[in-house]
Amino acid sequence: MRFVDEAEITVEAGDGGNGCVGFRREKFIPLGGPDGGDGGDGGSVYLIATSNMNTLADFRYHAVHRAERGQNGSGDNCRGKSGEDCNVRVPEGTLVFDSETGETIGDLVSEGESLLVARGGFHGIGNARFKSSTNRAPRKATSGTPGEKRRLRLELKLIADVGLLGMPNAGKSSLIRKVSSARPKVANYPFTTLHPNLGVVGVDSLRSFVMADIPGVIEGAADGVGLGLQFLRHLSRTRLLLHIVDIYPFDQQSPLDSASKVVAELESWNTDLAEKPRWLVLNKTDLLPEDAVDEVCQALIADLAWNEPVFKISALSGAGVSEMVNAVMDFLQILSDQDQQGRSRDEK
Repeated sequence: MRFVDEAEITVEAGDGGNGCVGFRREKFIPLGGPDGGDGGDGGSVYLIATSNMNTLADFRYHAVHRAERGQNGSGDNCRGKSGEDCNVRVPEGTLVFDSETGETIGDLVSEGESLLVARGGFHGIGNARFKSSTNRAPRKATSGTPGEKRRLRLELKLIADVGLLGMPNAGKSSLIRKVSSARPKVANYPFTTLHPNLGVVGVDSLRSFVMADIPGVIEGAADGVGLGLQFLRHLSRTRLLLHIVDIYPFDQQSPLDSASKVVAELESWNTDLAEKPRWLVLNKTDLLPEDAVDEVCQALIADLAWNEPVFKISALSGAGVSEMVNAVMDFLQILSDQDQQGRSRDEK
């Protein structure tokens, strides 16, 4: 299924059922009095996060979601049945916005998390509720209130531990194919990747992490050029960015210029994302003579004034990939342990 990360839907909660005007009429009970029951409440619409979906594509074909209307009340003090709620399953990582106002309604991150997006109408009141010592035969009942109706915009942000960042054809898709079972298209031309890909990287039998590959970022992306900026928001949930640089590009473009342009576009688009931990991954070392790899890589590192971890790999042959994957897993484990310690302190 093609990845779809935005969709618009309409949600309509059920109206409340109307109250009933009724009077008890039975043999030998001439003064039975009012017995009109209340209506039922209208059903509400909830969005519920699930791990069994990874795209919003289904909402292209099922864009309207309605909850049941509450039933009307009836005589003999019978209350109408409340309408059934409408539960709409969405992928984990779905942001919900009001299409008309742009207001952020909620963010569904974890399995089973729910969000009320349209409240059902309140039930109408039957005439039995209006009786009093001075009004023993009320002929008044109220109607149920309408349920909420909203137009929502859903935006999916991939939930991944590690995000791959780089120019087109830097080797991001080749890397995710090498370390996971994801099979994005790989070809020797720019913009092969047109939509994000997720892959689970298994380090050993007990440890793994999720890696996200997005379309390449090019110069001018912050101003709307190319595809990469459109998907950069998917990297906002990641804990670590791997900046992939092709050290032997087929178009002879300078690796230094390529790396600098990506960093500049990242900083122009979102400073928070630019401040995330980012490691440099120098790819395609297999294309250089073995005795020239260190010299070329060290020159690039010096030109970039890079002081974060650096890895020299070949996504095609697998050279250096295992060492990088293990380092990433160790880093993520440290972050996880720190989070756990922080939660323990908060609980105390």
